[in-house]
Amino acid sequence: MTTKLRLSGFLFLSTFLCVTQVMGSSLQKLPDFRQIVREHSSAVVKIIVEQSPSQNNGGQPGQEQIPEELRRFFEFRGAPPSERQRMGMGSGFIVSDDGFILTNNHVVDGADNVLVRMSDRREFDAEVVGTDPRSDLALLRIDAVDLPMLKLADNDDLEVGEWVLAIGSPFGLDYSVTAGIVSAKGRSLPTEQNENYVPFIQTDVAINPGNSGGPLFNLDGEVVGVNSQIFTRSGGSIGLSFAIPSSVASNVIRQLKKNGRVTRGWLGVTIQDVDKTLAKSFGLKRAGGALIADMSNDGPAAKAGLRSGDIIVKFDGKPIPTSADLPHVVGLVAPGSTVEVELVRDKKSQTISVKVGGLESDDSYTLSAGDADEHRGGRLGMEVESLSPESLEHLGVSGGVVVRRVESGSIAAESGIRVDDVITLIDTSPIQSVETFERAVDTLKDGGSVPLRLIRQGSSLFIALKLSD
Repeated sequence: MTTKLRLSGFLFLSTFLCVTQVMGSSLQKLPDFRQIVREHSSAVVKIIVEQSPSQNNGGQPGQEQIPEELRRFFEFRGAPPSERQRMGMGSGFIVSDDGFILTNNHVVDGADNVLVRMSDRREFDAEVVGTDPRSDLALLRIDAVDLPMLKLADNDDLEVGEWVLAIGSPFGLDYSVTAGIVSAKGRSLPTEQNENYVPFIQTDVAINPGNSGGPLFNLDGEVVGVNSQIFTRSGGSIGLSFAIPSSVASNVIRQLKKNGRVTRGWLGVTIQDVDKTLAKSFGLKRAGGALIADMSNDGPAAKAGLRSGDIIVKFDGKPIPTSADLPHVVGLVAPGSTVEVELVRDKKSQTISVKVGGLESDDSYTLSAGDADEHRGGRLGMEVESLSPESLEHLGVSGGVVVRRVESGSIAAESGIRVDDVITLIDTSPIQSVETFERAVDTLKDGGSVPLRLIRQGSSLFIALKLSD
């Protein structure tokens, strides 16, 4: 009995020591953020924005979720409600010792006055040097020199799982520090205009209203991102925050300093993802790349010889896993630069040199079809008509047929073709009229699938036409 007790005690002690060693080892690996805070928090600033009631009738976004005891941070006191100006708050950080400060565009958008408060309580009126709504960044300047400044990371070597630290003024609480890890990289969050030029860093760092525009640090004390957005159902952090990468911020700062505006690389194409079915129809081994669905006739891509139906798999040496990755890469290329584009065309790989243009706004078109001859697309199960000259001009195409009816259960229906779609290409055959449509359909082989290009509600896209055996 004594032997058993001794053995049990020995096993217990051994287990305890092992657990203690493991816990001690784990604790040693946890980061210590104190040095980063001591050395760099003085370069983080609080942005106070004044707006007239007419420009901000609704107050601060999410203000209704702010506890009553904290709302005093978000408005002026002493003036009647009808006369007082609205106060908005955010964060920012100094990027050069002569007074340049970076923050979010949405922090200063529509501001009458912008005030910068330093960590030593000094306050400066700030000039808005320039803004870039597409990246949600703004550059300010204050009249001061020899200021502490932060260094932006030179590259995007940040890894998922890496520790990061944020400093800002959530709900007006100055210089709050929160930490977490990088949850994902290259997140695409299209704007209301469906623009997508920022590969956001996703983190689980606690970011709240007022943190916008503040820095996101790595463990070396470098700024790897600018805190910009949160996903929330309550108005506060739920562990889904997004930051603008330092590579994007550096490009915007450089251009705003020099020109007061930002110009991005532009190809003049409309793109879409390549799913498994489309990949098979285009002869790809796996889904990936950015499929060109449409392009500007006088855009850089068209001038370089790119075509609708090309699948871009690499741009300027950078892989393009999905269509969302292409705008991120193209946007960082200086207009006028010539880059190599690797693509797949007619199931073969090739490389084309493209001179990148400057970003311009694209026209949008709405569908309009005229009366003409019609055709029942027998084996496909749909009726089509030729387009009128007016419709061709309106859509900006040289030919095509409009779908007037789709039979239930047909090849067309199962492939996703809809009434009012305008078909402009089947496999490699351009569709100019009902006659060319008929010839293209007649040459299709049973089984497998082929790409079909169409215009739907003004937007071009490809679908895979699944042919029965």
